[in-house]
Amino acid sequence: MMTSGEIRKRFLEFFKSKGHTIVPSAPIVIKNDPTLLFTNAGMNQFKDYFLGNRKPQHQRVADTQKCLRVSGKHNDLEEVGVDTYHHTMFEMLGNWSFGDATNPEGGYFKKEAIAWAWELLTGVYQVPKDRLYVTVFEGDKKDGLPEDEEAMNEWKHWIDPERILLGKKKDNFWEMGDTGPCGPCTEIHVDCRPDEERKKLDGSTLVNADHPQVIEVWNIVFIQFNRLKDGSLTPLPSKHVDTGMGFERLVRVLQNKQSNYDTDIFTGTISAVAKIVNLQYDPATVEKDGKSWKQSVAFRVIADHIRAVTFTIGDGQLPSNTKAGYEVRRILRRAVRYYYSYLDYKQPLLYQLVPLIATQFEQVFPEVKSQSQFIQRVVREEEEAFFRTLEKGLTRLDTLIANGKKGQPIDGRNAFELFDTFGFPLDLTQLIAKDYGIGVDVAGFNDFMTEQKNRSREATTVDTEDWIEVNKNGASKFVGYDSLEAKTKINRYRKVKAKGKEAYQVVLETTPFYAESGGQVGDSGIIDFGSQKIKVTDTKKENDLIIHFTPELPAKIESDVVARVDASKRQHTAIHHTATHLLHAALRKVLGTHVQQKGSLVNDEHLRFDFSHFSKPTDQEIRAIESLVNEKIRENIPVVIKELKKEDALKMGAMALFGEKYGDIVRVVIIDPDYSVELCGGTHVHATGELGFFVIRQESAVAAGVRRIEAFSGKAAEEYVNAQRALLDSVSALMKNPADIQKAVESLNAQNNELKKQLESLESKKLNAIKEQLLQSVENINGVQFLGSQVDLSNADALKKLLFDLKGSMKNYVVVLASSIQGKASVGILIDESIAAQKNLDAAKLIREKIAPLIRGGGGGQKTLATAGGTDASKLPEVISAVRSSI
Repeated sequence: MMTSGEIRKRFLEFFKSKGHTIVPSAPIVIKNDPTLLFTNAGMNQFKDYFLGNRKPQHQRVADTQKCLRVSGKHNDLEEVGVDTYHHTMFEMLGNWSFGDATNPEGGYFKKEAIAWAWELLTGVYQVPKDRLYVTVFEGDKKDGLPEDEEAMNEWKHWIDPERILLGKKKDNFWEMGDTGPCGPCTEIHVDCRPDEERKKLDGSTLVNADHPQVIEVWNIVFIQFNRLKDGSLTPLPSKHVDTGMGFERLVRVLQNKQSNYDTDIFTGTISAVAKIVNLQYDPATVEKDGKSWKQSVAFRVIADHIRAVTFTIGDGQLPSNTKAGYEVRRILRRAVRYYYSYLDYKQPLLYQLVPLIATQFEQVFPEVKSQSQFIQRVVREEEEAFFRTLEKGLTRLDTLIANGKKGQPIDGRNAFELFDTFGFPLDLTQLIAKDYGIGVDVAGFNDFMTEQKNRSREATTVDTEDWIEVNKNGASKFVGYDSLEAKTKINRYRKVKAKGKEAYQVVLETTPFYAESGGQVGDSGIIDFGSQKIKVTDTKKENDLIIHFTPELPAKIESDVVARVDASKRQHTAIHHTATHLLHAALRKVLGTHVQQKGSLVNDEHLRFDFSHFSKPTDQEIRAIESLVNEKIRENIPVVIKELKKEDALKMGAMALFGEKYGDIVRVVIIDPDYSVELCGGTHVHATGELGFFVIRQESAVAAGVRRIEAFSGKAAEEYVNAQRALLDSVSALMKNPADIQKAVESLNAQNNELKKQLESLESKKLNAIKEQLLQSVENINGVQFLGSQVDLSNADALKKLLFDLKGSMKNYVVVLASSIQGKASVGILIDESIAAQKNLDAAKLIREKIAPLIRGGGGGQKTLATAGGTDASKLPEVISAVRSSI
């Protein structure tokens, strides 16, 4: 039986023998593509070839691509682990042909793609031919598309015609999105059922029927058309082949397993989990609502999710509360709640699996191995943070259940609050509620969830029209490294609408505008049409297309134009970008070579630099870093930029960022070969002296193992220092301009501390006097020492302290103290444990049910001590009466 590593290797070797260039996987985290958060298909990194925005270096390529599908039409996260073949992160094996009208022999189309697929599956991998079925596009009348007879005829050379099935548009017509390149596809399906079952029922009836053992393994797409916004199709000038074979499914077939999770891709991880939690994984469990089935799902979820989380963090995406970071956090938290709920493991588990994943994939994806320790730290902190959130959520859930009517389900609003605020998925809330013998209003929860999704969709919806071509002159050329001005033409433009506002996106034939990338913001400026000047508010990349954002279009769109960058903004941005390189090198020299860039923002106002480091740098280290950067500025080192082969750049020690996609030729920024050498596409100054000087504004934590420095250089540094000086002068003036301001501040602090001590002493004496006075007014009510009084206090902490002081001087007591503090009501209830048991009294319940409504506020606490605050202090006498009447 072949290992998964051997299976992957044979795929790549096979297509290399067919003239394909083997290319590395693109990062799993997408950059410069507003339509995607993650790479979700093998074709993502080749979109520009299909769109005609860029010419490929090789017409035939093959690869294995890291993919992540976590939301949207491709996948529902909550289904992963429940079945045996869906995943969040997966590998997509692919072979590609990029058509070129000038060299049609360089590529291939349906004939070769189909023949080679059959040869690989049945010849190299030895998949039995009687287990294979193929589907071919049946055509679609609405689109005016006939049956794909070409693919049908090619398949008849290789497979029994009875095993060729016609498929509907849903399954056999692939589209990049609502618009863009598309075409018919042919799928290859494998019937993995035992022979006895196959004899009873023909596998052809189970193709595309969601049968867990009759699965699609390879999709071969023939990209022939372009879908326009109005829904119409136009033929593409060149035809392409785009294939994708699910690696996990292929391994399952070749290793003769009934589940992807039973292959050697996952068994090592599952065994490690079993050892940690001291439970056994039983893949044979079939009782879908039983505990053993839930345990099996938990093992599968963990094995899938830790792989996804490890790879995304390795490619530079940290968990967060927004966009791609939120999806990573969502995956991680789903895994946590599965081992928390179904494996009864109540401490961080996932981080323990990271080294195993890193070692397993080090031959094909070495970037994970090199960052294993960092990824572990991030995952562990995320797990610990979620455990803290779970505890808060459980407290909130306990309160909801205690306050609800007996047997009444948790309403949809509260269930959604638990999800939205505390990260409780609906099924976790249902699981806990079930322990209390109650249900959850699922329909209400779904209503609130739908409402939130609609709000989110409306806030982010961008209506983009089709491109209108003005000048069919190919892709845009960037000249902005050498010039801030260029005579050019408009190649194409389109209208976009977002949040009710209209704007335009323009592509120029030649542009000096730098598009936002690598942390550096996009340029702004103008496009000069002679009689009309149009502002460029921003410049971004969409894949490799440089797009200029403008609020309007000129009257004559076809005329020659001059594109002119805002030179001042570009210069100050370049100063901060070069400062970022100096800072990165200084961090590595002062803190250690483990430091890696984890994100940056570079604009004309400041720089922000995120880096990996496991502790807060000391003040001395921060000063040393700042000093070293300024030393390099004073040396006025030339900033040398070269274009080199990637392997040559790496040999000379160039720093490459994890999660970035680099071509064969890279741009290298050298600031003294012994100090800073980095791969970088940004703009820079000519020599470090142009930076003037450098100052760090602050250093802070961003995430587990990630720190952030915010700093200024050039004119921005001067303005910052001047502002700090003005602030110091202002403070000095307030203190009557002492000769030594530090000694004056220290003296003021000492006086303040002394006054605080005196105030605390006076307050303590006052509280003691109030306590003695209150003890004189204790009443005996039905064997209970009751003390209820309205007292004059300055703060809520004093109220609590007074309650504790009384506790030591009374027995069998119920105490309620009320105070009007700055016009607001403050209440505290103290009940002796024995009285609470005898009289069935609960301080927290009294606060919630009787006190909070009276004072128009809220509160809570424990059975013997609880507090409340509210806006209506006029009801304090009624508060005391309410507690008295409860005894």
